[in-house]
Amino acid sequence: MIHLHGTYISKIDFLDSKFHALVEASARLAKKDFTLWGSAAEDEARMRLNWVDLPETSRDLLPELDALAARFRSHTHVILCGMGGSSLAPEVIAGAFGKKIFILDSTDPQYISAALDCDLSTTVVVVSSKSGSTIETASQRALFTQAFINANLNPADHMVIVTDPDSPLDRDSRSQGFTVVNADSNVGGRFSALTAFGLVPAALMGVDVSLLLDSASDAVATFQGATSPAVAAAYLLSYHADQYLSFDDSSSQFPGISDWIEQLIAESTGKDFVGRLPVVIESDSAPVAGKHFSIAFSGNRDLVVEAQLGAHFIFWEWVTALIGFAIGVDPFNQPNVTEAKNQTSTLLAQWSGQLPTFTPTATDGAVEIFANAQSIEETLTQLIDAVSADGYLAIMIYADRLADRELGQLRAVLASKSERPVTLGWGPRFLHSTGQFHKGGQQNGVFLQITAESENDLEIPGTELTFQTLIMAQALGDAQALSSRDFTVARLHMRDRSEGAAQILKAARAII
Repeated sequence: MIHLHGTYISKIDFLDSKFHALVEASARLAKKDFTLWGSAAEDEARMRLNWVDLPETSRDLLPELDALAARFRSHTHVILCGMGGSSLAPEVIAGAFGKKIFILDSTDPQYISAALDCDLSTTVVVVSSKSGSTIETASQRALFTQAFINANLNPADHMVIVTDPDSPLDRDSRSQGFTVVNADSNVGGRFSALTAFGLVPAALMGVDVSLLLDSASDAVATFQGATSPAVAAAYLLSYHADQYLSFDDSSSQFPGISDWIEQLIAESTGKDFVGRLPVVIESDSAPVAGKHFSIAFSGNRDLVVEAQLGAHFIFWEWVTALIGFAIGVDPFNQPNVTEAKNQTSTLLAQWSGQLPTFTPTATDGAVEIFANAQSIEETLTQLIDAVSADGYLAIMIYADRLADRELGQLRAVLASKSERPVTLGWGPRFLHSTGQFHKGGQQNGVFLQITAESENDLEIPGTELTFQTLIMAQALGDAQALSSRDFTVARLHMRDRSEGAAQILKAARAII
């Protein structure tokens, strides 16, 4: 079951017409009413609502998942190649059940090298892509296919493909004899936690997926009427919260669930110049800054949601769909994610496979500065000064979120210094998450990119590209998309990762 408490629960007005509208909307959602979000959203919603039934319909996968787990039982190391909705839920599942999985959701050569540093003979690689054409996943698939061949292993004995029926990846993988599990094509990526995208990795890790489905099913039974926890949460987040929502899972049983919710809410609501922007904080004492609505999974906040993991998945999906109804946006499209992809493709074509040399405005120690500034501290100070009274600062780090995790401290430092909400995303995975909000939500963001050199680059098999070229194209492509809107964008490029990170943090802490 789902238990809500917190300081804002008393603010729910059960007589408010807006509350009653959400009660009615929840009833229509249960019936998969695709007209709920207006005529412009009907075509998209018509083919994106099967997630509503997943607590029951995904049980049809259980025999296939049991057979899959049995086949790969001797493969004790699981790697998941996926982006956004294909990777965030499995990472939460692993943390909640104490399982190990390497989530490969990056094109950074250093991070990819860490994924390759394993015994391939006992490794199973899950390649997850809804469309079957995601550039990150396609590149990772090619890399691991070649790695297994080089190790004298049959890739088909060590790889499982999860994709929509008849996608390019589905057709190609089946033709080559790979194990393929099809997901429901009428479920969007960020609503796919309880589809094959979440359940296949869970089964391979040894998780009893029926537990997830049982708790989700129990939760759905509570979503109707005036006592619905989903309606209550949607009401608070739509009408008592403004742009910023803080999430803290540091003391919960579900490490990483804030990141999963961040994608779900930011990408679903951040469009048409409105939305809700989650700010994931590191601990209950970490600064958020600015006016925000606080959410956690234990303790005391504006809203505290306590539930089992499967219930959390369906609850937050339901809440997000209702927020879309309340604020008048289509929660199922992501137009600006495609924009960033197109910018990346354009740069790769212009570069003809070779990463150009870029001339910085200035160099400060191990860091090259691409901004109208002569030092790291001056760059950061200018960004803080550029944040409006109702705006936010987004830090976007295209590096190794494990080995370079020290840079994660930068969010709290700049939030304290700026006294404005500061988000932090690891690229390119955030492009499938807050990247939509940055361009489609409220137009009040200021953006800091951090890129990095790689000591050892990796070629992408079957192409003229390397992963360093790809990740730089993704960073600069997104910068172009942001700059085209006249947003303030600055880039710091670390020529040496360790020294560069230390310098950036030192400069941030020195800001007065």
